[in-house]
Amino acid sequence: QVQPVESGGGSVRSGGSLRLSCAASRPGFTFAAYCMGWFRQAPGKEREGVAHIDSDGKTKYADSVKGRFTISQGDGKRILYLQMNSLEPEDTAMYYCAAMQGWLLGDSCTGGQNNWGQGTQVTVSS
Repeated sequence: QVQPVESGGGSVRSGGSLRLSCAASRPGFTFAAYCMGWFRQAPGKEREGVAHIDSDGKTKYADSVKGRFTISQGDGKRILYLQMNSLEPEDTAMYYCAAMQGWLLGDSCTGGQNNWGQGTQVTVSS
């Protein structure tokens, strides 16, 4: 089982930017064969998918973040990124990275079980 570990959260003002990172807890592990996703959960709300990327590099975004967030992979697919620009207070949430041995179907990964990280907090003030 792969254990994702997120980093890069913090507090920013509205209109600011943050870049989240996700790497496996096992050094050198690559997500090359995984369908990856970023999710978020705000207090009192359900967890929602934000962005996904499959092993071929195909991406999908939630409508609420299209044009502002970019999901990508680096370091030989050892790291998953979420570049977040033009942040709004509504983006405030705990952000989670998920890795699945599956494929992208519709708006999310399918075919396996998500391995979740512990999350990183993003707070956007107005």
